[in-house]
Amino acid sequence: MIIPLEIPESTERLAKQVIDAAFVVHKELGPGLLESVYEVCLCEELRQAGIAY
Repeated sequence: MIIPLEIPESTERLAKQVIDAAFVVHKELGPGLLESVYEVCLCEELRQAGIAY
């Protein structure tokens, strides 16, 4: 039997913020760029949101 794990609400909120930031970056830049370009832009989105990475 598998027991589902409880994920803290704070973790859920953080995960949503990070995923939302990734969507913003991808929407702005579109597909086809190098991963390093998305990484730099995602870091900036996270910084602006006050999320340490």
